[in-house]
Parts: sequence; structure tokens; C-alpha cells
Amino acid sequence: MSGTPYEGADPGLYGPGSVTWHCHGDPVMWIAGVRALYLQALHPRAVRGVMENSAFAEDAWGRLLRTADFVGTLTYGTTGAAERAGAHVRALHRRLSATDPDTGERFRVDDPELLLWVHCAQIDSFLHILRGSGVPLTPAQADRYVDENRVNARLVGLDPAVAPADTAQLAAYFETVRPRLAAGADARAVDAFLRSPPVPPLLVPGRNLLWRPLAGLAYGSLPGWAHRLYGRPAPPARTVTRRLRLTGRVLRTIPAGLRWQLPPGHILRAMRRLGPGSRPSAYTLRKSAAILDRLGRARYDDGHDDGGGFKTWRSPD
Repeated sequence: MSGTPYEGADPGLYGPGSVTWHCHGDPVMWIAGVRALYLQALHPRAVRGVMENSAFAEDAWGRLLRTADFVGTLTYGTTGAAERAGAHVRALHRRLSATDPDTGERFRVDDPELLLWVHCAQIDSFLHILRGSGVPLTPAQADRYVDENRVNARLVGLDPAVAPADTAQLAAYFETVRPRLAAGADARAVDAFLRSPPVPPLLVPGRNLLWRPLAGLAYGSLPGWAHRLYGRPAPPARTVTRRLRLTGRVLRTIPAGLRWQLPPGHILRAMRRLGPGSRPSAYTLRKSAAILDRLGRARYDDGHDDGGGFKTWRSPD
């Protein structure tokens, strides 16, 4: 992929040659983050750990922003910054526990089963929203994205060997975990907040005009089994995809330089460190796919095998 870093510059844990680098700068990642919250809330222990150890209803915005900051640091920060962020999260989780809402049993928040669920729900959401909104990932690039993000799994305390290494393994994981998922009281509280988060009266029109459609897209893009657990219908998948692609096109009309000025500014700092060739760009992904296509190792038509044994990715239904 494009971009030769300045000599001696630290590319971090991913670097401009990764698929992740060129995906995580896309504005639809905010929708993906909300989808991840919806999905993560369906694991009774995972969501209970959040509810008992944070003031979710009062600080949900802060939680979303801190998650975005963490992902940005891991993706675009220096190696040292990423490792320090991971160490901070691991140390925090080691001190936390919660009570199982069904059995009353105390459990550790850093239980590997819970870490794996949170990781997979996040990666599934990021990948689904990116591709659904029109980011041109081939099946091979989607598999590479899943594999690359085992770095993320390691930093939060999970053995990367147990994290899915491609989209087929990711789909298989969801098939395995689905019997343990449910929309209990905690999940319904998350749903209620995301549908209508409390804001000052003057901001209510903005919430209704901007937030609700985006949150609706995030919910609508969940797999059908998640809608059934929540007990709330969603528009047909084709309608959701059409709206998601339109939203992606609109958000991408905002100049990247303006979007990246917003806190915490990870991308701009990375470009200053590595040079202008490190600019995250969907064009880079398209060019990379075209090169692979000429070599006979990947194709643009996402509905077929790419010739290298990779399977087409789709959200588990």
C-alpha cells in the first residue's frame, strides 16, 4: 500500500501498509462504534460488567469517546503509545468484577470469554459497517483486517491465538456464542439510551435530526438474530444497506482534513510523523485490490471466492 514513512519514523503497531490503517480513518466508524455497543450489550455478563463498573447512563458519550480514542491510539499512535494504552486498559480491568445477573456469581471483567466477545463484536461491527457503507474491501482484504486486529486483542489482555484470524473464523465464533446471548434488562437499558440519549433541551432537535438516524442505522445493520433478541424490528436489509451507503457518501463529502482536526487528532499526528504518503485513503485500498486482481489473487466482485481460498464475508444472520 502507499506511503514510505520518513526514515526512522515509528509506524506503530499497524502502519500505512495495513488495511486497518486505511479503514479506521473513515467517518462511518462512529456508526460502527454504536453498532458494537448494541451487539456487546447482548452478552449478559459483558453488559453487567459495564453497568456495575461505570455510570453508563450518565457517561455513555464519554465511554464512546474513550473507546474511539483507544482505537485511534492503537491504530495511528506510536508503538510506545499503543502499548501504554493497552497496559492501562489491562490494569483497569484486572481490578474490576461484577455479579452475574442470572446466577449471582461474581466474575472478573477480564475473563477471557468476555474479552473475546467484546473483541469479536467490535471487529464484526467495524467490518460490517465499513463494507456496507461502500469501503472497497475485497474478501482477501476483509480477512486481512480481521487478522491484523488480533494485535488489538493482545493489547486488551486476550491471547491473540484464540481470536479469529479471518472472516470465516469470525462467523464461526458467532455461531458458537449465540446460545449464550440474551437481551435482558441491561441490554434493554442500553437500547433505550442509544435510541434517545438525554441531552439539554436546546439540543433535542439536533439529537432527533442527526443522532437518531445514525443510531437507527447502527441498529438496523445488526444481524437478524440480534433484532429478534431485542424484540424490535428493523427495516429490510436492502433498505439499511442503501441508507448506509448514502450516509457514507454524505459523511465523506466533509473534507478529511476538517474531520481529522477533531479531538483527539491521531491521524494528523501520524501523518506528521510518517509523511503525507501515510494518509489513510479508500483509494489506496482500491489500488491495492487492483494490483492483486492483476496478479490473480483477488477480485472486486465480493459475491465470489477470490481465488485464494478466502470466503465472502457477511454478517451472521
